Amino acid sequence: MMKSFLLAAWILSALFSFSSCQERQYHFIKQSLNWDEAQTYCRKHHTDLATIGNSKDMKQFLDIDSFTDGNVWIGLHSNINWTWSGVLNSVGSQYRNWESSDDDPDFISANQFCVCIGDNGGWWDYNCAKEFPFICYNAKTTEFVAVNEEMNWSNARTYCRQKFTDLATIGNITENQRVQTLVPTGYWAWTGLYRDENIYWSDQSSFGFSNWDNKSNLIGSETRMCGATSKARSAKWKFLPCQERMPFVCYSFKVMRRIVKIKLTKTDVLDLSDPEQKVQLLRKLQEKLGESASLTFVEKPKDKKKTEL
Repeated sequence: MMKSFLLAAWILSALFSFSSCQERQYHFIKQSLNWDEAQTYCRKHHTDLATIGNSKDMKQFLDIDSFTDGNVWIGLHSNINWTWSGVLNSVGSQYRNWESSDDDPDFISANQFCVCIGDNGGWWDYNCAKEFPFICYNAKTTEFVAVNEEMNWSNARTYCRQKFTDLATIGNITENQRVQTLVPTGYWAWTGLYRDENIYWSDQSSFGFSNWDNKSNLIGSETRMCGATSKARSAKWKFLPCQERMPFVCYSFKVMRRIVKIKLTKTDVLDLSDPEQKVQLLRKLQEKLGESASLTFVEKPKDKKKTEL
């Protein structure tokens, strides 16, 4: 006997909600490769190098079978692009005077994107949110100007652009010595050198969750760094030169089956024995759930007044 039900879009939106999130499954690969080779391997045999998008992912990552205490590659990578604020559309001067060529820039906790100068003339990468005095440049007088008010890097740049030209660009050793004389004794002062964050996951996932280790990430002259972690450090993240060779972790998605129950009321006619009408129902559900959902029609026994999809 024909079953009569009302099929209406408002019922679909009112009676259920559906999450199409997928759960990652991690795979430890013992083979030692550089980061790019590891990425190629993961994309060929799984989905990609490991993305860790939340605390649940982190827990599953730590539970990987055969996960060693040594470093492993994950899907993080970052482009290093030092730029002078006062030189538009350009990387500006290539002159650098890091405090120590062996230790700076050291990018501690992956959170240092702005550069200050010390009273000895050496440069440090530092957290842009910290407040220091700063050095502006006045293009009209071709002079550097010290501002002894403490501001974060962004506010310091705004001040310099409003009052003068921009934060100081230091192009050579002579200019560095001129700026050094303006730095208050025992202080650091912001310069115009900075870089964009440019931190990405290999699979292009959004970068919101983070779990950085409180360690130095020695950038040196590298233009690109790649993400690594270890079980010994509780899977906290750091950056290493991408050409280093080490084991790595890939991920794939677990296949998950979900049953969505929908209650339909008897008001209008829908013949569930008609294949064409079943297709129309599934099409409407597909629109609601998104393209990633795979749907099949399962009808419960006659003594039940529900239909399962």
